[in-house]
Amino acid sequence: MHAKLEEIIIRTIDKTDDESLAKLIRSTLKEFGANHPGTVYYDESTDHLSDVFQTPRSIYYVALLNNEIVGGGGIYPTEGLPVDTCELVKMYIYPHVRGIGLGSLLIQKCIDYAKEIGFKNIYLETMPELKQALKTYEKFGFEYIDHALGNSGHFGCDLWMVKPL
Repeated sequence: MHAKLEEIIIRTIDKTDDESLAKLIRSTLKEFGANHPGTVYYDESTDHLSDVFQTPRSIYYVALLNNEIVGGGGIYPTEGLPVDTCELVKMYIYPHVRGIGLGSLLIQKCIDYAKEIGFKNIYLETMPELKQALKTYEKFGFEYIDHALGNSGHFGCDLWMVKPL
């Protein structure tokens, strides 16, 4: 049985979400064979995302189905990025809720937030292994660039994209 988008509740991150989100992120990266050094798989901060998203001008949305976390995504003013540019970060969705538009909904909420607080560009880092995500980013108007921006520390990501807002 597939979930329906209207059954999903979206809210901002809470301290009680940390363990479930770390599990979601690591299991998704492992699923796609993208659990290698230089990715959030090994970031210590992955275990306490609610603290990370206390940073001003950041936000993290959590998607819930029947009170269980099934996805998430956020905006972060990554160090080293131009002041008018934020990063789309930690976009992960469990397999059983893919294909219903949840990724697009989360991305749109992130774009709306970024515009609302005055960012002019959204940057992201990803990997070729995440093929479905790449298609979604392209649909939203993200364009490939040939180098990393900012200081995310994720040397394991070798695809970079930017979208003007």
